[in-house]
Amino acid sequence: MRAVVIRSFGGPEVLDVLDLPVPSPGTGQIRIKVAAATVNPVDIQTRTGALTAAGLLPPQDMIGIGWDVAGTIDAVGPGVTGFAPGDRVIGLSDRLALPLKAQAEYVVLDVDAVAPVPDGLDLVAAATLPLNVLTAAQALDLTELSASQTVLVTGAAGGVGGYVVELAARQGARVVAVAGEKDEQLVRDLGAEFFVPRTVPIGPAVRDLIPGGVDAAVDTASIGIEALDAVRGGGTFVAVLGGKAPLPLRGITVRNVWIRADGARLATLASAGLRTRVADVLPLEQVAEAHRRLEKGGLRGRLVLVP
Repeated sequence: MRAVVIRSFGGPEVLDVLDLPVPSPGTGQIRIKVAAATVNPVDIQTRTGALTAAGLLPPQDMIGIGWDVAGTIDAVGPGVTGFAPGDRVIGLSDRLALPLKAQAEYVVLDVDAVAPVPDGLDLVAAATLPLNVLTAAQALDLTELSASQTVLVTGAAGGVGGYVVELAARQGARVVAVAGEKDEQLVRDLGAEFFVPRTVPIGPAVRDLIPGGVDAAVDTASIGIEALDAVRGGGTFVAVLGGKAPLPLRGITVRNVWIRADGARLATLASAGLRTRVADVLPLEQVAEAHRRLEKGGLRGRLVLVP
């Protein structure tokens, strides 16, 4: 089978598409014939060596690439119940130090990392859900928001930020979205009540809208201390990117969300009718081009690789 791996750190040129043996599922695992796998910022951090430099990924001879996957089960290991060959599924490969991950023709995942794809949802669109929507949901959990409370979302037009806006609004929270001016209508359509352009000082702008500051913030854009200034004393701040959490000034509880696979939660979210956004679809062999486009920025939605 073909699979995307790296054997050294560097630019997109270090990405290799190799012919490798098809993996076999072990106890409690399933094998997925991949229909679609997305490209995410964490793939770039893996490729450049940033995760290894941060102590999150030990050096090894070959590192697999890719977190999100959608496809069809083609084999199940011993002890698997609830899934069978032929089922359409999505899943999350959340372990960093693996020689094979989701950007491949086949991938093996633990059964509790996968969820069924609802009828009517295209597999390419479905592949954009797992990493982003689970990160958004788990970040919101950390805010402990109740209905009618206020939450600031930075990077609100991005993959994770958009789902934070959508999920928070569905929970009854009042959302203040920070994004580029051209994305105001998008984030309002997702459920934001208030909008702040990312080009203005965030703390004062948010406090003009919400006197005293918001109850919580989810910082998907890694703005840090400037976003913290918009949170009321004693509120909650959730950083999405590791190492980007500011100091807990004014008694604010500061937390980092560390994404984990959760098939049961993913099943619920996948069935919730959330908006999916596909920026473009490329063949697996064009993974380097996908990395270049993602690094260039300006995308709205995920780049999806198809074997």
